[in-house]
Amino acid sequence: MNSSVIDEIFYDALSLLKEMISTPSHSREEENVADVVLKFIKDKINHCDINRINNNIWVASKNFDASKPTILLNSHIDTVKPVEGWQRNPYSANEEDDYIYGLGSNDAGASVVALLAAFRVLIEKEEKYNLIFSVSAEEEVSGKNGMETLIKELPKVELAIVGEPTNMQPAAAEKGLMVLDCTVKGVSGHAARNEGVNAIYKAIKIIDKIKEFKFKKVSPLLGEVKMTVTGINAGTQHNVIPDRCTFMVDVRPNGMYSNVEILEIVKRELPDCEITPRSTRLNSSNIDTSHPFIRRCEMLGMQPFGSPTLSDQALIPYTSVKIGPGDSARSHTADEYIRCQEIREAIELYIKLLDGLQL
Repeated sequence: MNSSVIDEIFYDALSLLKEMISTPSHSREEENVADVVLKFIKDKINHCDINRINNNIWVASKNFDASKPTILLNSHIDTVKPVEGWQRNPYSANEEDDYIYGLGSNDAGASVVALLAAFRVLIEKEEKYNLIFSVSAEEEVSGKNGMETLIKELPKVELAIVGEPTNMQPAAAEKGLMVLDCTVKGVSGHAARNEGVNAIYKAIKIIDKIKEFKFKKVSPLLGEVKMTVTGINAGTQHNVIPDRCTFMVDVRPNGMYSNVEILEIVKRELPDCEITPRSTRLNSSNIDTSHPFIRRCEMLGMQPFGSPTLSDQALIPYTSVKIGPGDSARSHTADEYIRCQEIREAIELYIKLLDGLQL
């Protein structure tokens, strides 16, 4: 690859990232940053079909051929709100030496601009696949107006590459998410007398069972299904035996069960507890380690791993892999940053992984 071409798209990528950081884009408030990305695509990419629905944008490679498989390059443009402790303005895109500080720089602005840069290079080549670049909204809240809306507008996709901070290592599997709202019922009575059935005491036994319960199937990459009680509420006043105790459970599926299967197992194991899932739509995801993309990763010395954190992969109904510049440990933290060199290396690596790939 001509180094001058890489230089040009790299500096364009840095410029776009700084403008994105300077445009607040909290989840469900991404309209302005979507405008920024859309303008950049229109200015830099010619003769391609560019589309937008809500705050999601996608662009297909030139001469799109329905007889070829299609690869989707995707990342998200929304951010969480800044946490306490920032020493810099989270919206000012502070550049210090090789570092760019700012909200969304690492998660996932760097992936957005690196994937877009790679897309610009690859669409000028003759590949055996079609390429679509997209950015989605509402990823941080798993909103229905983000990937779930975007995916309905896209043609059939053979492989999706999801840009998230993984230090450019391929996450070949990703845990899903299901939140359960649980209710245990007792019988009210006066606390001074031996009457009633204390719902808290009943709930404690059930919570202990949740803590100790083990699902039989264990994933080589993701390990066990993880269930964690993360909140509890009961009681109205000190002298009344509580007749109701509610608690919530964070469940992280491991790819060996669907969310619906896990729900059925939990209900069967806890018959004295009313269990209601907030959603069963955020399933775990994985890609076969024999897939050509993963094999190419390994040829380049990269190590597939299992990711415990959720992304838009959970809403993508076809084969996908998560890989991007940056480190997930920096996400949602004060003074979030990305190194410029990480972006350049990501651009070059995306191109190496995709140029000439045969699905």
